[in-house]
Amino acid sequence: MIDARLAPWQVRATNLPEHARNPIHTDAGGRAAGFEGALVAGVTTYAYLCHVPLAGWGEHWLANGGGEVRFRRPVLDGDLLDLVPISNDDDDHVTVEVRSSRPDQPRAILRCSPSMGPAQALRSGEPLADVVAVLDGALGADYAQRAGDDLDLTTRLGLVHPAVWPSLANDVMHNQLARGAWIHTRSIIRHHRAVPIGATAVVRSRLVERFQSHGERALVDVHITVDDVVVASLEHEAIIALP
Repeated sequence: MIDARLAPWQVRATNLPEHARNPIHTDAGGRAAGFEGALVAGVTTYAYLCHVPLAGWGEHWLANGGGEVRFRRPVLDGDLLDLVPISNDDDDHVTVEVRSSRPDQPRAILRCSPSMGPAQALRSGEPLADVVAVLDGALGADYAQRAGDDLDLTTRLGLVHPAVWPSLANDVMHNQLARGAWIHTRSIIRHHRAVPIGATAVVRSRLVERFQSHGERALVDVHITVDDVVVASLEHEAIIALP
C-alpha cells in the first residue's frame, strides 16, 4: 500500500528565468535540439516531485530523506503535470511519477525515502573546482514556489528547499563540464540535515566517469557542506554534449 500521507498533486510546468543560460530551456534552443519547445529544467521537475514527500513527511524528509530521480522524457514549458505516488517498493521507499498529456508516460520518476542514511565518501576521480554559495534568493526557501508550487513549508520554516541541492550540482555541470546545451538525466540525492536560509555552502565535486550514451555523459559525486558538515550529497549524471 502507498503511504497514506503521500497524496497526488497537479501543477503547470514553468521554466524559471535563471535556466535560460542553458539554451535547451528556451524555445529556440529546445527546437534547435529537436524538441517542440523549451524543456523545463530537470531540477524544476525535481522540485515538483519534492512536493509529494514534503507535504506527506514534512521536515523529517527535509532533514533525513531524499531519493533517486530519473528524467525519462522531456517536460515542456506549459505542460500540465500530475504528480502521482504509485507504489511502496518496500517499507521505506515510495515511487512518485510525473505524468502529462503527451505520449509515453511517465516523464520522470522519484523513488523517495524518509531516511536515506549517512553521506557516502566521494569516489576517486578528477577533482573539480570548489564552489562557494550563499543559500538565499534563488538558492533559498522558495525555489518551488517560484515555479508554481503551492506548498510553503520551507518558506514558513526559513529552510533551504531540497531542489537547491541538485541546482548547485547543475552549476558544477554547467560551468565546469558542459559544452553548449546539456541535459540533466539522473541523480541520487541524500539530505543529511535541514539548512537555514542565509547559510554559506561549499560544493565539493569529483568527476567519477565520462561515457557515451546518446551523447557524452558525465557522472559526478557532490558533497555540499555548511560549517564543514555535509548537509547533502549527490550522485549526479548529465548529458554534457548532445549528439
